[in-house]
Amino acid sequence: MTALQKFKDAMAALPLVAILRGVRPDEAVAIGQALFDSGFRILEVPLNSPDPLRSIAALVQAFPQALVGAGTVLTRDEVRQVHAAGAQLAVSPNIDADVVRESVQLGMVSLPGVLSPSEAFAALAAGAHGLKLFPAEMIAPAAVKALRAVLPPGTVLLPVGGITPLNLAAYQAAGASGLGIGSALYQPGLSPASVRSRANDFVAAWAGTIRA
Repeated sequence: MTALQKFKDAMAALPLVAILRGVRPDEAVAIGQALFDSGFRILEVPLNSPDPLRSIAALVQAFPQALVGAGTVLTRDEVRQVHAAGAQLAVSPNIDADVVRESVQLGMVSLPGVLSPSEAFAALAAGAHGLKLFPAEMIAPAAVKALRAVLPPGTVLLPVGGITPLNLAAYQAAGASGLGIGSALYQPGLSPASVRSRANDFVAAWAGTIRA
């Protein structure tokens, strides 16, 4: 199965990206298991985490059904490094056409970060498979709705930054395809049980059983 097909399947199952900033290699699989058991199928390890390539490799081996990727991917060389570790997803906080093209060329899913319509269209022109709307604290649900109106139909929009179970529904209603979830889901030092509890809250919120 290609990375893109795995991405589409994962988005159809539960379009929430678990951002594991700060996760350590020795805990990555246990944290990943807690998330996987809750229904998460997209796991991202930012490159400013401790020894991120080892964590990525461990998650890839432990969860072949999941789409495992890297976040904070800033250069073409980093794309190649995370690809060598087994990552099938490259997420960035910014739009760099070279990073997008390198990711696509290696068969990875590319989700660059954008903040404006100009950046969004530039990312799509470079070949991005979806758009990370970042930081979501600066992109209100109304802005997501406005972007949805002008971007090509079916464009994957994933607000990231400050997402909680209580504000999730507003982004969902505005047309977000899914959401990237960071510190409200995982922080260094949290136990797998705590992560599982938080993950269940997000799953319930996306399903509509929690409302602000």
